[in-house]
Amino acid sequence: MDSALSDPHNGSAETGSAANGTTRPPSTPEGIALAYGSLLLMALLPIFFGALRSVRCARGKNASDMPETITSRDAARFPIIASCTLLGLYLFFKALEREPWRASQEPRGRSCEGVNSAKQIFSQEYINLLLSMYFFVLGILALSHTISPFMNKFFPVNFPNRQYQLLFTQGSGENKEEIINYEFDTKDLVCLGLSSIVGVWYLLRKHWIANNLFGLAFSLNGVELLHLNNVSTGCILLGGLFIYDVFWVFGTNVMVTVAKSFEAPIKLVFPQDLLEKGLEADNFAMLGLGDIVIPGIFIALLLRFDISLKKNTHTYFYTSFAAYIFGLGLTIFIMHLFKHAQGPGSHHLTASVLSQPALLYLVPACIGFPVLVALAKGEVTEMFSYESSAEILPHTPRLTHFPTVSGSPASLADSMQQKRAGPRRRRPQNPSAM
Repeated sequence: MDSALSDPHNGSAETGSAANGTTRPPSTPEGIALAYGSLLLMALLPIFFGALRSVRCARGKNASDMPETITSRDAARFPIIASCTLLGLYLFFKALEREPWRASQEPRGRSCEGVNSAKQIFSQEYINLLLSMYFFVLGILALSHTISPFMNKFFPVNFPNRQYQLLFTQGSGENKEEIINYEFDTKDLVCLGLSSIVGVWYLLRKHWIANNLFGLAFSLNGVELLHLNNVSTGCILLGGLFIYDVFWVFGTNVMVTVAKSFEAPIKLVFPQDLLEKGLEADNFAMLGLGDIVIPGIFIALLLRFDISLKKNTHTYFYTSFAAYIFGLGLTIFIMHLFKHAQGPGSHHLTASVLSQPALLYLVPACIGFPVLVALAKGEVTEMFSYESSAEILPHTPRLTHFPTVSGSPASLADSMQQKRAGPRRRRPQNPSAM
């Protein structure tokens, strides 16, 4: 998971100018302001609309839109899994950059051709091509799911809309288990076709606009469909990724290296030289999707908490949303302080320092601001006792701790006890057993 806000192209051009003999023209203040302002706006859009859609997702009945609930155990494991994945990608790309294997270690004869073929297959170009195909499919599905609610408004009333269901099961009889259960209609197929156009554009050109369309779709779907079950789980997840982000950005150059080598729409980019070169600009600032999705699912949780209070206010949602703006703005400001401290002609700062771990600033802001508001309003207990998973699919019966239930769910518990205490049909006794 990439989660660093950086200026990779500009920074690498500055440090490599002496060796290459060429220098990239410095970005204008207007271009830099436009680039980072656009990144901030693009980060806010999937968080805002994804949080709103997460509420409808939690109340929906469509099996294809069921959210994935993140528990405290999942939150504790995630930074470890992300670290192993990131380190594995780093070692893999570093191995591809090394010199070819020594001739003395290569087998002779016909087997040498097989070794050369293996080196070609596992070259960085083929790996990036494989990743491009993978994200081509994922991007089309994510973008189609994103634009589907907006496109429904443009279809005429008499549009011939047919319902479809894609169902894969495992086993038979009572042991049958659903693997995939996806419901869609003709309108979804139209959205899928439109998304495929963007997918082909990305696959052929790798254009930054196509990259951002896929990145925004991934971010919005992540905020919408990934649900934290409570605030404590959110604090565990954000706290763990806080350490993860700081270590892999400041402690090593692993994250920056993977972000530059990984050709996939896992980051939002915007050119700083757009005013000079137009759509063909190539001096990009970037923001990892992890800096959007991880705080975004916490902000969406606070929106659902606001709704559960039934006070017709979204205090905690707007507070955390403002905290995200503050944290990301502070990240950009600190990054440019380091950049100006380096000065022209000085190369003592590494790319890891020029790239800032955004979660270093986002996590304290997104957690601290809402908690302070809760302390001021005396709602800390309600905040940390709120269970989002209890509101997912309310039409589905759920068993809680019983037989004793206290508080507002008492009426539900009574109704369940009445059903259990109702008349039951006695099984007829076997005459042979008498």
